[in-house]
Amino acid sequence: MDSLTQIVLGAAVGESLLGNRLGNKALLLGAIAGTLPDMDVLAKLISTDPIFEIQTHRAYTHSLFTHILVAFPLAWLSTRWSKADISRARWYWFWFLGLFTHALLDSCTTYGTRLFLPFSNYSLGFNNISVIDPLYTVPWLLLLVALMFFKRNTRSRRIISNLGWILSSAYMLLTFGLKYSVHSKFEKTLAQENIQYTNLNTTPTILNAVLWAGIAYNKDSIVLAEYSFLRPNMPIKWIKYKRNLHLESNYTSSALATSVWFANEQYFYKPLSSDSIRMFAVKFGRGNFLETEPEKAFMFYTDFYKDKSGKIGYTPFNPRTAKFDFELAFRILFWRIGLIQSLKM
Repeated sequence: MDSLTQIVLGAAVGESLLGNRLGNKALLLGAIAGTLPDMDVLAKLISTDPIFEIQTHRAYTHSLFTHILVAFPLAWLSTRWSKADISRARWYWFWFLGLFTHALLDSCTTYGTRLFLPFSNYSLGFNNISVIDPLYTVPWLLLLVALMFFKRNTRSRRIISNLGWILSSAYMLLTFGLKYSVHSKFEKTLAQENIQYTNLNTTPTILNAVLWAGIAYNKDSIVLAEYSFLRPNMPIKWIKYKRNLHLESNYTSSALATSVWFANEQYFYKPLSSDSIRMFAVKFGRGNFLETEPEKAFMFYTDFYKDKSGKIGYTPFNPRTAKFDFELAFRILFWRIGLIQSLKM
């Protein structure tokens, strides 16, 4: 999830395990622990290639095995640095949980997390919460700020800390319930429209857990639709794309293999010429809910091509540098959720 949410979660872990000994310093240490796994972003100093980023992000720094090992030296250093009466075992649990809860929270998003490296490259993604969800983050953040004004070992501070955990956990459980509900709705409409599929995935759209995307596919085609709990009367409309999987064999490369792995079967190809194709990774759903043309509907796609020597090259689409209209996209998002009733284009 976003860095602020991970800081909040880490701070909450610090408060729960060390707050009675360190007070507000525990929040700071927890925030640091909750941020450490995302140090893999420093790989951008080596390369800014999006394919390389996919290969390195949420990998070994997010691995359970790494967290188990790294917590030992961090606990040892903490006992030498801190004069507080905190056992090495408690320090260990603090560092381990500070690191591991980061990865566990990331695994609830659509991006996916390689939690089991080096034993498995499987990317775990429960797809139940958006990578940025203010309703999960902001209440917890406000509670943590509030408890900072109370002395450690006070009943009020413990109550606020516990309330933060209760509210955040309840919201997380709610997202699983919403996912189950919307999954059933998508299954029902797929059956009604006699759309054949082998897999159906559901994922929340950005910034909320109200508007969900459904992605159903088989080896020939992939269909996408959206449903908002605030607009229950708006019909679920499935949009179909031909997958063209037969084109893969002509562009075999490590970059294509990485893209296919990351897309988790939720992708399709569009032929551009005799020597180039465009791959659309659609596991996040549509970026523009008014568009069906792939280039306008999806934010993540990559062109693969053959040069004169037959070597495979690629060019990822970068919405940040391609004049993508984010303001319009967010306006459409809020309309589709049901937060605004009309669009002024």
